[in-house]
Amino acid sequence: MAQLMTLCATRDWPACAVTDRIFGWQGNLHPSGQSVPLRLAGALHACKLAGDPTLTAVYPPVQTSDDTLWTAVCDTLINQKAAINAQLDHAPQTNEVRRSAVLIAVGHLLADRFHLPIRLSELGASAGLNLHWDHYGLEIADAQFGATAPALTLRPDWAGPPPPSTAPNVTARAGVDLNPLDPKTDAQRLQSYLWADQPERITLTRAAIAAAKTPVTQGDAIDWLEDQLGHTPGQLHLIYSTVAWQYFPTEKQVQGAAMIAQAGRIATKDSPLAWFTMEGDSAKPGAALTLRLWPGDLTIPLGLADFHGRWIQWSGE
Repeated sequence: MAQLMTLCATRDWPACAVTDRIFGWQGNLHPSGQSVPLRLAGALHACKLAGDPTLTAVYPPVQTSDDTLWTAVCDTLINQKAAINAQLDHAPQTNEVRRSAVLIAVGHLLADRFHLPIRLSELGASAGLNLHWDHYGLEIADAQFGATAPALTLRPDWAGPPPPSTAPNVTARAGVDLNPLDPKTDAQRLQSYLWADQPERITLTRAAIAAAKTPVTQGDAIDWLEDQLGHTPGQLHLIYSTVAWQYFPTEKQVQGAAMIAQAGRIATKDSPLAWFTMEGDSAKPGAALTLRLWPGDLTIPLGLADFHGRWIQWSGE
């Protein structure tokens, strides 16, 4: 990908509709805006995943020269303009399943603390792959956590103590996203942003796609959450987001935090509330792992994690 992006930045582009569109793009092209390079990289990879022979001949695991790769990319920009333009229409959207490693650890922590079944509400759930974290396994050194017969196993670089051994029991789950993806019909789009030189990510995502069974509701996350905040006796409610809350409008963040805190004030030991976030923190590497619990309104910093779940610095309780 470094090779491809360097070529895009330094080589002459072919005269074609895709070139005209990208070089005439209105707005912020950068990651802080519309992420146009990411859109293009995803569009090209989608062509390769669809079986385009030109890119298949030069994409990983094949290694090739800059000239050969760029010639193939230019041919694809010309010959696959319809497919590329269709993907350029949409903002990049991934569902990084390796973030479920921290969710498994949080699930074990909550199960050990409360010994209650858990209901899940995920905000910004995309295709719902991380809505099924309890179906996955987590391997830390020689210890196994999560599902006993996991659909996939996550092996992050783990620093810190292991989570408790108590296994969570998830009895209900629901998620929301402004633009939810269907893991079956949108499988190629989900995989298009997992680069061809990262086969492990693709393998994990395909396993998660095969295991996904809960449709994600389309809607505003905070508006949707309002109807989810009722308490059920004998059940813990876990609200969570992984690199999603930080993209909500500020006014929605304020509204959502107030709603959750209000629900927390009427939580009981028999119907507790947990709010977990894995979100960017500009003062630290990676994402901050923060857990709030009610009753009591306890805030527990759990550590840090790589945005893609490659490493976790876990402090636990």
